[in-house]
Amino acid sequence: MRERPISFVPGSALFLLLLGLVLQIGWHLSMSAPQAKAEDLAAPPSLLSLDIASFGEQIALSKILMLYVQSFDSQSGVDIPYRKLNYEHLQGWLTRVLELDPSAQYPLFAASRIYAEVGDEAKQRSMLNFIYQQFLIDPNRRWPWLAHASVIAKHRLKDLPLARSYAQAIRLNATGKDVPNWAKQMEIFILQDMNELESAKVLIGGLLNSGQINDPNEIRFLQEKLNALERHSKSKS
Repeated sequence: MRERPISFVPGSALFLLLLGLVLQIGWHLSMSAPQAKAEDLAAPPSLLSLDIASFGEQIALSKILMLYVQSFDSQSGVDIPYRKLNYEHLQGWLTRVLELDPSAQYPLFAASRIYAEVGDEAKQRSMLNFIYQQFLIDPNRRWPWLAHASVIAKHRLKDLPLARSYAQAIRLNATGKDVPNWAKQMEIFILQDMNELESAKVLIGGLLNSGQINDPNEIRFLQEKLNALERHSKSKS
């Protein structure tokens, strides 16, 4: 009986075979490496090799990779604090997940709500910069994670200029109709915290004159905010 070539096998069957192989390898590694260390998180494979291995199921593979990354801090009963992970490699894995599935939101959720909140300032800043770079690829869908990054920069790092730069990036780049006005106005409040009242007034005036805001309540709120800043400026002069 003549054997059929592998091309006759459905892609879904090949993918399930690949998944089983990955899980089996992961199980054996966990059994043989009870002293797993954070540094063992190696650099991710190339996108080309992952694309080939996915057999056309890139989104499914991206979810498997994300599960692998998130399970890495708990191996064979050994808990590894997030701050001890190799953040350069970690960001590489998150990048691969997003490259396989650009519409995925969970990798940036994990980046902003888990990996950016560790007690290591250098790694926090590194992860915030990663979120910023990924935001620029798709601002209208990834703005929530940069907004959270701005909050972390402001309240955790106490770095108002950095928080403002992220808020400004949202205002300038996330221009889609589904981006809420509060996200576009974050910069105003950060400028106020920085005591940059004139800059805040200029920004509010620009928003009011741009025609981008049509909601009467939003317009009234901004006008009242502008009036309050004007009164505060006069009281100081």
